[in-house]
Order: sequence, then C-alpha cells, then structure tokens
Amino acid sequence: MVTQRLVVLGSTGSIGVSTLEVAALHPQRYRVFALTAHTNHADLYTQCLRHQPRFAALADPAAAAVLARRLAQAGSPVKVLAGPGALCEVAKAPEVDVVMAAIVGAAGLLPTLAAVQAGKKVLLANKESLVMGGELFMAAVEQSGAQLLPIDSEHNAIFQCLPPLAPGGSTAACTAEVRKILLTASGGPFRQRDPRTLDSVTPEEACAHPNWRMGPKISVDSATMMNKGLELIEACHLFQVEPECVEILVHPESVVHSLVEYVDGSVLAQLGNPDMRTPIAHALAWPERIESGVARLRLDQIGALHFEPPQWASYPCLSLAIEAAKVGGTAGAVLNAANEVAVEAFLSGGLAFTQIPHVLTRVLARLPPQPVHSLEQVLGADQAARELARRIVEAAPIAAKARPAARPFGGAS
Repeated sequence: MVTQRLVVLGSTGSIGVSTLEVAALHPQRYRVFALTAHTNHADLYTQCLRHQPRFAALADPAAAAVLARRLAQAGSPVKVLAGPGALCEVAKAPEVDVVMAAIVGAAGLLPTLAAVQAGKKVLLANKESLVMGGELFMAAVEQSGAQLLPIDSEHNAIFQCLPPLAPGGSTAACTAEVRKILLTASGGPFRQRDPRTLDSVTPEEACAHPNWRMGPKISVDSATMMNKGLELIEACHLFQVEPECVEILVHPESVVHSLVEYVDGSVLAQLGNPDMRTPIAHALAWPERIESGVARLRLDQIGALHFEPPQWASYPCLSLAIEAAKVGGTAGAVLNAANEVAVEAFLSGGLAFTQIPHVLTRVLARLPPQPVHSLEQVLGADQAARELARRIVEAAPIAAKARPAARPFGGAS
C-alpha cells in the first residue's frame, strides 16, 4: 500500500480535526506532511506533537513565532512557516498527494487554488473558493488535471448519487439523465421559531445547531440558511448545472444528506449519521471505502424522517444567495464578503441577527455584478464589498421597520 502525504489547510477547525481523526485510523495509508492554521498556535502545537508533520504553517507571523519557540523547546523537528504565502507553498509542495481544503471563508481561496493548480487531489470543504470564483476555479481544475472531491456532506452525497465516474473524471451531472438535484437543509436552530422574535437572538443561540458540531461562522450561516445558499452556488459549479436544477429541501433530522432525481422517476439518496467523518473518509479513499469511526446509522431507532419546503420569509439570506447564483459574475464574491463581515459583527455584538440580510442587500445594491475575467477582479470585488459592509455596520443600526428601500444587484441604495 502506497502511503499518501496529506496537507490539512485549517487543521484546527472542526473539519481539520475530523480529517486528522480519520487519517489516524489508517496510518499505513496517510502521512501528515503539513498542518496549517490562521492564528491558533496553541491547538496547532498539540497537533504537531501528535501527528509529527514536516511543516506547520500559520498565516499570522506573530502566532508562528510563538509556535516555533514552543516546538523548539519541546525538541520537535517540525519546521514552522509564517505568512499567508506559506499556506500556498505547503499546498502545492511536490511531495504532497492530498490536500484537505478546510479553511473557512475567503481566506481559503488562494491556498486551495494553489493546490488545484499544482494538480493535487483536493478535498474541498472551503465552499467559498467556488462561491467567489467558481468559473476560474473549475477552469483551473480542468487545466491542471487536479482531482476535486466535495467534502460538504450535501455535495459529497450528491457526488455519491450521480452516475458512476472514473477516477479523475469530471463531477459534472449527466443532465440528460438527471432531472433535479435535491439539496437538503436542517433549517438550523430557528426553523420553528416565529421570525418576529429573532431580533433578540444571541450568538450563543445562533451557534446552537441541533445536529452538527461546527465553528461559529458556519453555525450562524446555518441559522440564516446563508450556508445553504452558498452550497447551492457551490453545487452549480461542481456539477455544472443551472440554479433552477437545484431544489432546497428542509430535512430537520439531517440523516438524508442530499438526493438526485433521475428522469425515469428514480430518486437516489445518501444517508448517514450527521458526522463529517463520513464524507471525509469517502473523499480521502475514493474510489475505495475505508473505516471512518462513525457509528452505524440505525433507522429503526430514528423512526421517521421529515421533509418540507423552506419558509422563505424566514430566510432572506437564502433568497439573496439564490439570486446571486442566477446573476453570476462577481455577485458571489460580493455576497460572501458582505456576509463574512456581517456575521463577524453579529458574533462580536455589533449587529443584530435580523440585520445581517439588510447589510447584504445594501452591499449588493451598491456593487452591481460584473463578468469575471481574472482572479485579481474577484479579489478586488471581495475587498470592495468588505469595506462597504464595514461602513454599513459601523453606521447607525439598521431598523428593520424604517430602513431605506433597497434592491440587491444594482438597485436603489
């Protein structure tokens, strides 16, 4: 058995931790080459001692200096690299076979793209790479011959339910056979709550997801269902389908991770316990199957599964994301950047939960979408949206009942 050298981008986050857990079950298959984080030197230190990578990289130089000092004191041979460019360097290193792209947000775009351009097997948990620059990203996959495998439980489920593909083949849906992709959503912690009561939601409440263990940003996105909107954009690029071909279905148990409806009336679904180690193990070993450490799914104990359409009035962020998917161009980059700023402000107490979609609407109205021709253009749209969103957040609070009329995507501001 050939040992594969693994890089985990964002190793201290929930996906990164789960990836290392799965890899540790198969020491003959996987050897950790590099681990990366943004500022979390404490957890990265522990991971370095346990997994003994050749490199550890921190985007923040000050955090990297602390890690290097601690590892040296412990007698560890791990070499510490610093700066955002270091993440790109380990992602494209010639020794590397597999890259888990688990950095949350726009910060993951450049290192993930570096891995793709180097032709690696890339396990994509960073949906923002496709939301921001999907056309450029997928073109790089095709040009480099990289193998792109989805990690989001929904996209991994869709991938498993699509027609069989040869190793290295395209993930494009066979639209002659596939009628619809059904993207499931838990509905988040406020699925049954009166929308009129959400003004007072706290970050702790928004992060209390009923089924999944996730970081704070993704948890808030689940509560607003922005996460599902970003996943719809991701699905359109991954499987090369139009937004109209993707239907969102609320499934509160999070057991059916997504479905594919075929033209003959067949509907294939992938089921499993809500544990990210399942899609991680699937992608790590694909086209083989390996043990993930996840408990068996016992349908007899679940008893019933429920499905319902989204309550659109409760999730304005979801509607904005679907519109961005239809418009295309820089709309995804603008939407994602504004959302990251708004969610950060909510988590820090500077914005009410119900104000998040108002910030997004204003930013989208002020920055009309443009066709994407270059990575620099995507990064420019991202930066402009962040600056505008910060100004909006820092201004007087936006009152839901007295805000100026605004339409996204170039409407009145």
